[in-house]
Amino acid sequence: MPATGPLPIAFVMPSFDPGGTERQMIELIRRLDRERWQVYVACFRRAGAWLPQVADVASIVEFPVRSFRQTATLGLLKSLARWCRALDVAVVHTTHLPSNIFGLPAAALAGVPARIGNRREVNPDKTVSELAAQRAAYACAHRIVANCQAAADRLTQVERVPAHKVSVIPNGVVMRAVKPAETSRPRRVVAVANLRPEKGLDVLLRAAAIVVRRFADARFEIVGDGPERAALEALSGALGLREVVSFLGHREDVAARLAAADLCVHPSRSEAFPNAVLEAMTAGLPVVASRVGGVLELIRDGKTGLLVAADDHDALAGAIGQVMADPALAQSLGASARAHVSNAYSFDRMTAAFESVYCRQLERAGRLQTSSFKTRFETSSPAVS
Repeated sequence: MPATGPLPIAFVMPSFDPGGTERQMIELIRRLDRERWQVYVACFRRAGAWLPQVADVASIVEFPVRSFRQTATLGLLKSLARWCRALDVAVVHTTHLPSNIFGLPAAALAGVPARIGNRREVNPDKTVSELAAQRAAYACAHRIVANCQAAADRLTQVERVPAHKVSVIPNGVVMRAVKPAETSRPRRVVAVANLRPEKGLDVLLRAAAIVVRRFADARFEIVGDGPERAALEALSGALGLREVVSFLGHREDVAARLAAADLCVHPSRSEAFPNAVLEAMTAGLPVVASRVGGVLELIRDGKTGLLVAADDHDALAGAIGQVMADPALAQSLGASARAHVSNAYSFDRMTAAFESVYCRQLERAGRLQTSSFKTRFETSSPAVS
């Protein structure tokens, strides 16, 4: 039956703990036009620091998945399918590997006409069985949306997902006013990341130990939390950096921390399309980052940032030192980075692109005809690759 009013759309998320994917999906949930979409959210845990941002704008229901090895999970999957049927959900959009595995088969069981999976990792730190389960779940999707070409290439070239099922929609960012560029030598370095091994913050600490031998006034802030925090703090102490490196934990004022910094470093070993780099570029900061994954789609080496080999603390220290020694270079990189991001990325663009994916599949399924509903948002939607 073609749509005559707002269409029910359901997002499936593990929780509302802070993270890059959570930030993007919550912004999408909040920005969808309520005249077009009735938004619901299914989650594994109704918990996390960002829960209020979703509860303000969407109905939330919990399906308490604790492990895919528990037989109870199959019953929860069937419950999710019944919930989708009861609400006559038109679109199910899953957000992470666990929600892909759980939500896409449930949506297929319910006969949801538009089933959209996510891929926001290039070299995921997951088990073989988890990746196999996700590949099986992708078979239940009509479309899988990657946030960068590197992630899309992994889907099609490594995981053998048919190319016609894959779209690329880059992340969005809010453009904020920035402080005037400083002419003094950069000395305040910030890194924003979940503290996990693949983020390479141990490499940053080893680089910092080299940098401070040349620039004694250099200071480093690490914003974020995660399982590696204790190990990283211990390494910082062992390297003699306790007075140099500050671990700030999770912060809601990331924009303010970026505004207070002179340089952003992103030393990941593996990365898709990093929000931290995108937001640092938006803030007009020069960025030094690893030459991995979707970072290559964001940064032109020497133009909008500096790129170094992953896992090479000497190269990272050299690039940081290059920026610290040259205020004009720092200003040029930061200004070029901000100009690039302002021209290419926005949350409005991202939201319109996702709406276009939803609409195309709903039209194929006969749930949406060519109508004013479709035309209103497709006129502002960019092409989706």
